[in-house]
Amino acid sequence: MIYSKHNIYSKIKESDNYFIVNLLSGNADILDPDEGCMVQDFRDGKTISAEFHSNLVSQGYIVDANEEASLYRKKYLDFIDERDEEEIQLFFVPNYSCNFACTYCYQDEYTTSKQGLTNDIIDAFFKYVNTEFAGRKKYITIFGGEPLLNSPKQKDLIAYLLQQATASKLEVCFVTNGYSLTDYIDILATANIREIQITLDGVGSMHDERRFLKGGGKTFEKIVEGVDACLKNNLPVNLRMVVDKENISGLAEMARFSIDKSWTKSNLFKTQLGRNYELHHCQATSEKLFSRISLYETVYEQVKQHPYILEFYKPAYSISKFLAENGELPEPLFDACPACKSEWAFDFTGHIFSCTATVGKEGESLGTFYPEITRKDEMVNAWENRDVTSIPECSACSMQLACGGGCGSVAKNRTGSVCSTDCRPVKELLKLGFSAYFEKK
Repeated sequence: MIYSKHNIYSKIKESDNYFIVNLLSGNADILDPDEGCMVQDFRDGKTISAEFHSNLVSQGYIVDANEEASLYRKKYLDFIDERDEEEIQLFFVPNYSCNFACTYCYQDEYTTSKQGLTNDIIDAFFKYVNTEFAGRKKYITIFGGEPLLNSPKQKDLIAYLLQQATASKLEVCFVTNGYSLTDYIDILATANIREIQITLDGVGSMHDERRFLKGGGKTFEKIVEGVDACLKNNLPVNLRMVVDKENISGLAEMARFSIDKSWTKSNLFKTQLGRNYELHHCQATSEKLFSRISLYETVYEQVKQHPYILEFYKPAYSISKFLAENGELPEPLFDACPACKSEWAFDFTGHIFSCTATVGKEGESLGTFYPEITRKDEMVNAWENRDVTSIPECSACSMQLACGGGCGSVAKNRTGSVCSTDCRPVKELLKLGFSAYFEKK
């Protein structure tokens, strides 16, 4: 019997206790100091009490290697089967133009196409997805650039796109900066809208100094009006705050603002934090960026000072939030990258891409849906085959089933290969999460 290669074990932050998690066996436990030391003793080859040894065996922390390998194969096949039945998210980009000049835009180096969106291209998109993904549950997310630009032509195109989505019985999401939302409410009300993602990076000037109009101009107040209008018209809102070291100090104020607006009381309102990070090119002010763990260490400290933040945003801390809310672990994550599996992206030039991180990027097109259908099978296969079983570095990593190999696009940017790692600081996040959600304060 051996110590499982899938155990994630560490001391809990600001505690004498330890945690041990095994996503393959589906068990997680908090250990007192003596138990935590006995786990380390077993790893070091020392004898531990028979009763505690038996407990570790029953929980799948000490295993027969062959039995564990067999369970891994079974769980992997279950994961693949379930993924093949997953709902597919189909991103569509009607334009890469934007009325904002955000300080951290990752699309600012994209080449602008002279070709514009037409009804024929929209028709070709729906014909393609209804044929290629026939029989699969799916929905559409309209992305940009900024899809809700306030012009008569853009409104007509969005209205037509929504008509075709309704005809295809597809729900639609929007990712928008929110500036022109009030001008689109009547159009949006005609469709089956799943959610509208809107970004606010803080309250008042903190937001306006980061997300301003091209040529200058404040945007905060108009976006707030847009959020209010959505909720008033029963359009679900997913409010996103993109954070880095310049604006993280405004998280508590953003939480208080949302609470005072009564947004957080609405079942149509949810939130997320988006970490500002280097995606395709190095930003001139990259020193302001958080690593994934440093961001959540900062959030952890802020929540201790301002507990009401949790009414606005509750950090996942890897799988900690899921465990706390559900009383059980999620299934093993053999793949964190949905590209070309449960996510595809399309744009108005007729090109097909793997995901939102690659859509519109030169050299990333996987084929076309307009004016003809083409497919680059070798590139598609690379994305389809990416998971922890095909990434060499993942094979010996105890965090693989919580990390899932990370983002394929970030990995490709780093190494040139889709089949490489974008490692997540799982253990460090769990230290925070067990402290935040399980330890008595």
